[in-house]
Amino acid sequence: MSKKALTLTVVANMTSNYGEGSGNISSVQKVFKNGKSYATRSRESLKNAIMVQSGMYDDLQTSVDKATQKLVSNEINATNCRALEGGYMNTKGKTTNIRKSSFYLTDAIACDNFVNETRFHNNLHLASNFAENNNLNLQADAGKCGLMPYQYEYDKTMKMYSLTIDLEMIGKDDNFEAEEASPKEKADRVIAILDTVEMLNLVVKGNLDNAEPLFVVGGLINRKTHYFENVVKVKEDKILVTEDLKDRIKNGCSAALLDGGNFKNEDEIKSGLTPVSVTKFFVELRKEVNTYYGV
Repeated sequence: MSKKALTLTVVANMTSNYGEGSGNISSVQKVFKNGKSYATRSRESLKNAIMVQSGMYDDLQTSVDKATQKLVSNEINATNCRALEGGYMNTKGKTTNIRKSSFYLTDAIACDNFVNETRFHNNLHLASNFAENNNLNLQADAGKCGLMPYQYEYDKTMKMYSLTIDLEMIGKDDNFEAEEASPKEKADRVIAILDTVEMLNLVVKGNLDNAEPLFVVGGLINRKTHYFENVVKVKEDKILVTEDLKDRIKNGCSAALLDGGNFKNEDEIKSGLTPVSVTKFFVELRKEVNTYYGV
């Protein structure tokens, strides 16, 4: 049975997106399921981070004509512009060209329900500097000095997300009569995404957030779907080692574990799933991608 897609499900420690704020108060984005709230990082945020960090957006060009959109033409399209691999909708006059993304992400949803941790900060140093340079008394003239306390919900927890790449769609653009990308270019685009997932980091409120995989499972399969999304479960810092998860791994896939006590049942994971190291997992996956494209 021919392989058509590459799919991964990742468990990583990461912070959440921030939603709507109220004054000087910021709240993390959440989803509600099973009667509880779970912190989340949106698929759009993850996709943008991957496109930027992978260099896929390095050749991005935009146009502004009533709406800001990715620049697309006969000369610039997904066959020769990596930035368009993530999909586009481009309208010129009465013509609208749409190309779906060749890879898809789910939201990264916390494995445990949300527990509020509020952090309090202020801009005291900046306000003190302004007061000193303008002969003001910080206590008496706090408003004039711009002194502002603020607070925000903080969340960095284990979150799970899935990524699936349509290998047959990479480097092609049916909207234009352009020769598709070379096999080497196709492989390089997929590998650029994999490299980023392996070393993913996010900048949140000025802080660098290491979001590398603690556990990852996947491989090349014949179905264009998030194959492991429904069988990877984390409960109380334990990966649930189920028969369904084992069966799907045996279908030409593999698992990887970042050793070091991130999960309470590491011994069970090792005996039940026989994971490799995260580094070896991605090395082998890159080889499979190159083989798929004949590179």
